[in-house]
Amino acid sequence: MILEGKYEDFDKPLVIDQQSFLPGESGITKMSVGRLPSDNRIYVTAHVIRSTRPGPTALILGGVHGDEINGIEIVRGLKEAQAMEQLLCGNVILIPLLNVFGFINFSREVPDGKDVNRSFPGTMQGSLASRVARLLTKKVLPVVDFAIDCHTGGASRYNYPQIRFSPKDPVATQLAMAFNAPFTIQKGMLTKSFRKVSKDMGIPVIVFEGGESIRLDGYSIEKAKEGIKRTLVACGMLDTYLPEPVDKGILVKRTSWIRAPHSGIFIWSQKSGAYVRKNESLGLIKDPYGAKSLKVITRRSGYLIGHNNASVVNHGDALFHLAYDYEKLT
Repeated sequence: MILEGKYEDFDKPLVIDQQSFLPGESGITKMSVGRLPSDNRIYVTAHVIRSTRPGPTALILGGVHGDEINGIEIVRGLKEAQAMEQLLCGNVILIPLLNVFGFINFSREVPDGKDVNRSFPGTMQGSLASRVARLLTKKVLPVVDFAIDCHTGGASRYNYPQIRFSPKDPVATQLAMAFNAPFTIQKGMLTKSFRKVSKDMGIPVIVFEGGESIRLDGYSIEKAKEGIKRTLVACGMLDTYLPEPVDKGILVKRTSWIRAPHSGIFIWSQKSGAYVRKNESLGLIKDPYGAKSLKVITRRSGYLIGHNNASVVNHGDALFHLAYDYEKLT
């Protein structure tokens, strides 16, 4: 079982933002993160579910980027379906939407243009993004044992359902394998990201990526919810029956981007999830006048784990994310 421990302090109240939850209790805490120019106060809402038996505390997080609706819907759907209400042990904290400011404005960033996921650990004397990051770092992470952070592709890019983890973190590796996404990707951590500051605090994090910003993608949402449940089962926190996946998925070690060889109108013929062979055509780039048409060619064989849905592209734009160093999980 992943994250086995004694959890000797489990009988004590779990405190988030001065609100206490005793074993067996569930509830909501709303953490003030600032105000709009209209003077309306903005809150980050956390749903807390506690079992009566000692175990780890899981944070399931969505909406670090305000336009990544799939991540929000994944966590919201888990709450609505009461998927966490039958906990065998431990605690679950569900935060569907961290970046409320970005969500209101249909934006990845907060209104000052800064990225919350490049602002950790944050400070309450800093920018708006830094303040949002600080709220999570200061008020939630101290009580967390592991986290699952739910994202989507940005800027018209679609990500096939995938988990990203640090191979140097043995617990994160176990969590990623238990999740069993179609693609499980070894990925380093970015400076000032949620995953990096969590690692510095001793908290293993895996990151789910699926779908595209602003758009709901049912397949990605269901894969995420299934994977989250599988992970909690592997931690001994749930006993939900989940049918064994037909395919154990692909472990990805290295990836590269296939970029636009020319500017123009982009029409793809292959999309995420497909296996492609070296020198295969993945799509066409055409000029607006019907005079030119260039093929987009892959120089390596591998799996497409993401693609660009933009209809008009510039020379050098990222079009396909190719996993070329991989192995099938057994």
